[in-house]
This record gives sequence, structure tokens and C-alpha cells, in this order.
Amino acid sequence: MKALVTGADGFIGSHLTELLESKGFQVTALSQYNSLNNWGWLEDINCLDNIKVISGDIRDLNFCRQLTHNIDVVFHLAALIGIPYSYVAPDSYIETNVKGTMNMCLAAMDNKVQRFIHTSTSEVYGTAEYIPIDEKHPLQPQSPYSASKIAADAIAMSFHLSFNFPLTIARPFNTYGPRQSARAVIPTIITQIASGKKEIKLGDISPTRDFNFVKDTC
Repeated sequence: MKALVTGADGFIGSHLTELLESKGFQVTALSQYNSLNNWGWLEDINCLDNIKVISGDIRDLNFCRQLTHNIDVVFHLAALIGIPYSYVAPDSYIETNVKGTMNMCLAAMDNKVQRFIHTSTSEVYGTAEYIPIDEKHPLQPQSPYSASKIAADAIAMSFHLSFNFPLTIARPFNTYGPRQSARAVIPTIITQIASGKKEIKLGDISPTRDFNFVKDTC
């Protein structure tokens, strides 16, 4: 099968690209265009010669239509994900996460993609009202980022309900592993240990979390 991974240059996307290639998929990997022609974490994977890398931007519908041509399954991970920056530049999150997802759904539908897997986030649930969180938990947009992901989920679901679009929505919780941003809690702990700290600073230790290793998430 021919698989497209958007956001393939990111933490989870790069691992997913490797997994799909190892399972025999013909993989097209989308890396967000930049003037340095840098492919992010794709630069570090060991199967780069066996995949097709395309640089572009999901905010452009015409590009998305070209990208999804002759593709069997789309793994849609492309998104702006930094919560703090979403307070500073919320409009960019709407453009990429909401409009970008709509563009990908439109393009995939036009090109008769067999399955569209849209990656959501546990952030759509906000602070847990009860645990364990299930799919009936209320959605709480506690940041512009989480609001944009709730909207992106809704856009994708509307295509499923309106047009019988072959959609799956996946909501990963806390994913950890190689290539993760150093701002996350597990890399922060490792960094402090590696630097010789005798006392680890964790901030608020009251939240309860389940952690999934990135390859398990993929």
C-alpha cells in the first residue's frame, strides 16, 4: 500500500515513517517547507533512501490535492503543537490545525483515499474531570492549541458523517521516546540526571499520567 505521513518530520511522525517502511509500505513523507530545505527528524532516520520526502504546507489546498494523488492511506500528523506559542499566535494554529486538516480531508476525499487517520491529542479533554478519561469525557478548550485540535477533530468527523469519509481519529496521550522535545517531563528528568543534579526539579507532581513509548503509539 501507498502511505502518506503528514508531519513526518516531527517526533512521532518520523518514528511512524520508519515503522511503515519496515512493514513494506511505499511511504511518502511530508516535511513542512523551509528555506533551509531541512527535513527535521527525517534527517536522522535510517530508511531515508527508501522513502519519498516532499516539502510543502497543508495550508495550501492545491498542494494537498497533489500530495494525496495515488495514495491509499493517509496518516495525518501535521500540526502546530506548542501550547505556550498558541497563546501568542492563535491565528496560525487555526490556519494550520483547522484549515490544514480541512484541506487534507477535501484532498483525500477527492482522490478517493481508502483510509484517513487523523491524529488528535489528549489535550482536547483539558484537566480531567474524572479518571481514567474515556471518549465520553467533556471536551475542554483550555488553550488555543487545544481549541484548534477540537475544531480539527470536528471538521474531520463532519466529513465522515456528511460524505461517509473513511475516517479514524486517534488521540494519543503522553508519548515519550527518542527525538522528543526536551521541554517534556521525561527528557527534562533525564537531562537533569545527565547534568549531575542531586535533586530533580519536577514542578507540580499532582497530575496523573499514563505514558506510551513512541513505538507503541505508532
